[in-house]
Amino acid sequence: MKRYDRYISRHVLGMSAIVALVLIALFSFISFVSEVDDTGRGGFGLLQLGVYTVLMMPSALYTLFPVIALLGTLAGLGVLASQGELTALRAAGVSSVRLGGSALAAGLVMAVLTVGIGDWLAPWGQTEAERLRTTARSGVDAGQVLRPVWLRAGSDVLHIRRIADPGHLEHVDLFRLDGKGGLTRWARVDEMVLAGDDQWDLRGLSDSRFDDRAVTVRDDVEERWDGRLSPEVLRLLVLEAESASIAGLMRLVHYLEANALDAGEAERALWRKLMAPFTVLAMTFFAVPFVFGSLRDSGMGQRLFFGVLIGVGFFVINEVSGSLGQLYGWPPLLGAGAPSAVLVAVGFWRLRRAR
Repeated sequence: MKRYDRYISRHVLGMSAIVALVLIALFSFISFVSEVDDTGRGGFGLLQLGVYTVLMMPSALYTLFPVIALLGTLAGLGVLASQGELTALRAAGVSSVRLGGSALAAGLVMAVLTVGIGDWLAPWGQTEAERLRTTARSGVDAGQVLRPVWLRAGSDVLHIRRIADPGHLEHVDLFRLDGKGGLTRWARVDEMVLAGDDQWDLRGLSDSRFDDRAVTVRDDVEERWDGRLSPEVLRLLVLEAESASIAGLMRLVHYLEANALDAGEAERALWRKLMAPFTVLAMTFFAVPFVFGSLRDSGMGQRLFFGVLIGVGFFVINEVSGSLGQLYGWPPLLGAGAPSAVLVAVGFWRLRRAR
């Protein structure tokens, strides 16, 4: 990188950091105020609410990163434009496309941060925040899932009434199907405990097996079940898809496809995760030509107001695109990536026309 590349990137990153602090502070304040009415339930007080709000900050930062990249680029390049530094660089022979590439280097740093926060920090923070709130309010460990869960593993279908933790299931009905959809086994299990290598010990088993001639019944026995059901997949099945990592979503998609289940929702969530860093880059690139164009003589407030409008509009279009893709059966990549691709195309077109 040349010296002016580093100089422009530092300005964009610096202003993006300031924008991130302002937006996170605003989001945290709104979140704190909106949850205040829930304090006093069980042991969920103001201290727990403060910790909950802090734990949710990475998730908010991940959601806001495209807007942060847009506003940070507008503000950073706007300062340089108002001081005549961009004009001097262009007079020295540096093209507007080259200056856009310098800003894009800062966008690349933010894209890497987006992957790190979205894949590790945000899922951890959201999980711990929900665990804290649920435990404080009800006294029940949030790792326990009390609602019934249906899932499939090969030819077996499980109805789980209680998940004490991802390696300990209670009150399970196990149904085994033949190749034609007929029922060959029904077992009621008091406990399923992980034994290792995706194998489970069935305890307190009442087993009924069906064939063409008779029904065989066994009561209060134990058995080792090899259903290839991992605790990680089980955890992902009961979590919101947005709070899972890229690797976790890939495992979930593989599990659903291997068991002939609908993987559409998981695939859409996976592609949205994969496209998140490219969306940050697209927003950075899209902001550059506006500094050279109609906003080059405007003040900082006008630039930021314009950036907020674009950011909100993009968020709405991105959500609508995902919903339309689900409604009309578009490929997940198209639904997740079309808005970002349009941004890049429009940004490049305007940058080539910038004077």
